[in-house]
Amino acid sequence: MTTDTTTAAPSHTGAASPSSANAVHAAQPLVMSIILAAGGAHLINDMIQALLPSIYPMLKDGYGLSFTQVGLITLTFQVTASLLQPWIGMYTDRHPQPWLLPSGAVATLVGIVLLAMAGSFPAFLLAAALIGIGSSTFHPEASRIARMASGGRFGLAQSTFQVGGNAGSAFGPLLAAAIVVPYGQGNVAWFVLLAVLAIIVLSLVSGWYRRHLAANKGRAKPRPAQALPASTVRRALLVLALLVFSKYFYMASFTSYFTFYLIDRFGLSVASSQLYLFLFLGAVAVGTFVGGPIGDKIGRKLVIWISILGAAPFALLLPHANLFWTGVLSVVIGLVIASAFSAIVVYAQELVPGKVGMIAGVFFGLMFGFGGIGAALLGHLADLYGIAWVYGLCAFLPLAGLLTVFLPNLKEGPI
Repeated sequence: MTTDTTTAAPSHTGAASPSSANAVHAAQPLVMSIILAAGGAHLINDMIQALLPSIYPMLKDGYGLSFTQVGLITLTFQVTASLLQPWIGMYTDRHPQPWLLPSGAVATLVGIVLLAMAGSFPAFLLAAALIGIGSSTFHPEASRIARMASGGRFGLAQSTFQVGGNAGSAFGPLLAAAIVVPYGQGNVAWFVLLAVLAIIVLSLVSGWYRRHLAANKGRAKPRPAQALPASTVRRALLVLALLVFSKYFYMASFTSYFTFYLIDRFGLSVASSQLYLFLFLGAVAVGTFVGGPIGDKIGRKLVIWISILGAAPFALLLPHANLFWTGVLSVVIGLVIASAFSAIVVYAQELVPGKVGMIAGVFFGLMFGFGGIGAALLGHLADLYGIAWVYGLCAFLPLAGLLTVFLPNLKEGPI
């Protein structure tokens, strides 16, 4: 199994290189039970998140919301989920806080209760904000724990963690179609049970985190050296941010508006459209899981190339396809484009060694932020020009994968 390390020599005498930092991680055992627990909590967290856009058609009809208001609900969630993440990651890089994990799940629980009871647009915004706050406290720390438990197999750990979230995003619409859409908004309260389960799981994970910190307290830690010029790192991070922008603007067209597109263009029922969304999100989950281990073997940059740019031909065909091929193409797009994120996160962590939490927070924050801005902007454009026009425009976004040419090559070395 291999991972990426940089080609240049360390710039500080006596400081550890990224490859030696990898060796330190490899000396720690792979704790798959903790990775799976973090992934399971991610599944619950993102399943609850996916509940919100899944009931948009019901809320839009029941409360007379516009597409712009629907987009603003998503923006509120995504902004609260994104703004706190880098700061939490930066702080906990220096001052680990295991208690943040279960406390974030409590905020999510309160948001679910409010969503079940809300009867106005401002109340929906507040519920979305609380669920977003729960996510912002979850992602940086849970991602850090997955890396701690990786035994040096960073791609495997990150993709396993991430696939939990993607699976949750896939099952959320399915549960909404089965529980909430047929029986009404009040049945959102059933998701409280999932939030309670997340609190229990994350309490156990945070206990392992505390024991891990205690066991390693006082041990000498190698100080990672910055082996690439600062200007090269900044340029690479900018390129990665632009790739995340293109990916999650495009993903926002699916997660928030794919059901509306299918209903508008093909006359499907809400329940039937949710099944197509489930297929897309299920494909995203599979693609995410595959991407991490492949990145460990062939390198992150190649995975990023294949993932984002490789989705472009299928994205360009989608607006012109019939219902059958729309389903097929959406699954292919989900499989191909999904593998990019875990590769981007691990690649960025290799670029900026020693800042695991901050980098995870920044990129999860960008994911949520760009997704929220995309949802709001695309909703406004749908009000102005129609949802089919929006899909025609978004088809060009994966061409941004060409920017991958500006990423530096990172040397692969043993971990």
